[in-house]
Amino acid sequence: MTASTMCPNWSKKLLRIAIPLAVWLGVWQLASFWVGRELLLPSPYAVAQCLGQLSCTPEFWLSAGYTLLRVVSGLVGGVVLGTVLAFLTRFCIWADWVFSPAIRVLRATPVVSFILLVYLWVSRANIPGLIAGMMVLPVVWGSLTAGLKAVDGQLLEMARAYGFSSFKTLRLIYLPSLRPHFTGAILNGFGLAWKSGVAAEVLCPPKWAIGSSIQQARQALETPELFAWTLVIVALSLVLEGLLGLWLKPRGEGNA
Repeated sequence: MTASTMCPNWSKKLLRIAIPLAVWLGVWQLASFWVGRELLLPSPYAVAQCLGQLSCTPEFWLSAGYTLLRVVSGLVGGVVLGTVLAFLTRFCIWADWVFSPAIRVLRATPVVSFILLVYLWVSRANIPGLIAGMMVLPVVWGSLTAGLKAVDGQLLEMARAYGFSSFKTLRLIYLPSLRPHFTGAILNGFGLAWKSGVAAEVLCPPKWAIGSSIQQARQALETPELFAWTLVIVALSLVLEGLLGLWLKPRGEGNA
C-alpha cells in the first residue's frame, strides 16, 4: 500500500471520528445552554476544565490506575476460569451436570444482586475485581463451549487416524478453531468487566477508585466532576478495547 492510498484512508477515519464528535458536542452545548443550570447539565467547557484540574492531582491517576488494575485482574480471572470450565463441561459429563446450571444462573442474575451479596463476605477493595470476573466467566464459557461443539469432526477423525497426542490435537485443531470464539469472548467480556467493575466501586467504594470518585461527586452535587469521571470511564474503555482488539488480531491481518 502506497502513501497516496494511505492518506485518504486516514482522512476518512479522522472524519468519521471528528464529525460525530463535533455534532454531539454541539448538541451537548445547546442542551446545556437551554437548561441553563450547571447543576443539572454542565457545558462541555466546564467539564473539560474540571477534567483538566482533576488530571493534575495524584488522586486522579491513583484512582484510574487502581480501577484499571481491578478490572484487568477480574478479566484475567474470569477468562482463565471460564476457559477451564468450558473444557471441563464439554469433555466431562459430570462436570457438565454440576457446573453448567450454576453458570447459567450466574449469567441470568443481575449484577447489582451479586454486588450486594458479595459485600457481606468480601472486603471492599476486592469486590470490583471479583464482580468483573463473575461477569466475564459466563461469556467466556458460553463462547468457548459453542466453539468446542463446532470443531470440525473430520479434523478430529484425521487426528485420531494419524495418532495425534492430546496436546498435538489441542494445538493443531482445537486452538485454531477456538481463536475467533476466544477473541470475541474477551472483547465482549472486557466491556462487561469494565462496566460491572466500576458499578461495584460505586456501590461499595474502595479507597482509590473511579467509582468512589463518582460517588463522592454525586454526594457533593459536583455535576461537572461527575461528567468528567464519566468521560474518563468512556475514554479508557474505548482506548483499552481498541488496544485489546489490535493485540488479539491475527498477525497477518494487519498487513493485508
